[in-house]
Amino acid sequence: MKILIKNGHVIDPLFKKDEVLDVLIEDNKISKIGKNMGVEADKVIEAAGYYVMPGFIDLHVHLRDPGFTYKEDLSSGGAAAARGGVTTMCAMPNTKPVTDTKEMVEDVHQRAQKECPVQVIQLGAVTKGQAGVELADIKGMAEAGCHAISEDGKSVMNASLYREAMKIAKEAGISVFAHCEDITMVEGGVMNADEKARSLGLPGITNSVEDVIVARDILLAKETGVRLHLCHCSTKDSVDMIRLAKEEGLPVTGEVCPHHFVLSTDDIRQDDGNYKMNPPLRSKADVEALKAGLQADVMDVIATDHAPHSAEEKNKSMKEAYFGIVGLETSAALTYTELVDKGVLTMMQMAEKMSYNPARILGLEDKGSVSEGMCADLVIFDPNKEYKIDKNTFLSKGKNTPFDGYPVKGEVVCTIAGGRIVYSR
Repeated sequence: MKILIKNGHVIDPLFKKDEVLDVLIEDNKISKIGKNMGVEADKVIEAAGYYVMPGFIDLHVHLRDPGFTYKEDLSSGGAAAARGGVTTMCAMPNTKPVTDTKEMVEDVHQRAQKECPVQVIQLGAVTKGQAGVELADIKGMAEAGCHAISEDGKSVMNASLYREAMKIAKEAGISVFAHCEDITMVEGGVMNADEKARSLGLPGITNSVEDVIVARDILLAKETGVRLHLCHCSTKDSVDMIRLAKEEGLPVTGEVCPHHFVLSTDDIRQDDGNYKMNPPLRSKADVEALKAGLQADVMDVIATDHAPHSAEEKNKSMKEAYFGIVGLETSAALTYTELVDKGVLTMMQMAEKMSYNPARILGLEDKGSVSEGMCADLVIFDPNKEYKIDKNTFLSKGKNTPFDGYPVKGEVVCTIAGGRIVYSR
């Protein structure tokens, strides 16, 4: 099938294209890019006034499949991703059972090809059952195409065991995605440890809970040489340590989620479980440090940590609610509204952090670019659409978000994955 996208403002991070062009898709590839192309096509999309960008690649998604499909599954998560402009997503392994074998990775990949409209890369656990005692089949999962291992939801507290996992990942040519949390220091905390927590009578989580493990993991990556990706960074010191690691030439990258660069604890007005996430919302100083880190390209990636839960699990006190927030359908709008429209990032940087850089981290050489010969994963984005986020319109099973009713600017018009239109506004 031929699809011709006409008069769109192309943003291509690979060749730094930033101009109005036509894009021709044939089957699953971008075949030609140019001005005023007079070619015939099965489908013509008029994109005047819209951006045409590489499809977003979300490195951090919880699809809850298998085991928790009442929260999300491959089909619903895929629909939410497509609506949000995400054409590839990495599924975290804290499923039930934990994804810790080659066979489990293969099973999700096989089912996703049938059930999900976008590409799913299933990540593998670091340890069996995420118990932190015995290493999972890292080599086998790498052979099955996991691209990275992660103990997401927790850290491997045994540093020696974790170091061995890093060595195996390095040999297998895959990355380590780190959830940085010293579990011995959490002490029952449910939100950032500050005056707001004290006023609400809620136990707090200090910045050092994250920072201690960030420092440890960077040092282990330095020793082993593995590519280390630090997930959902939330503190100023995390940004500073990643900056130092990059200055030393270490293979370390960092990720920020929209909720961490938009909201602070000042936005928590009452004890509301929809504001409970891990790591928690931090101080305004931390928020500004994260934004500065993104602007300076110290922080490489914007990802969602999409973590759907049922209403029963979230609509309660933060002491009892599950950690997590959905984000697949809101990340592009929040990024554009809070960072691009306010001059923190350029549109090119948005494309880099939501597509090009994630592709490079995963080793996906045919993704992350709007250029000839690349996979036809594209998003058409309307930068002028103004509206309020409405959780009741989400295609995700999860509606757990503090952004319900939040005013934003920018909306996905169309998502093309592998040359197929998988979402149209």
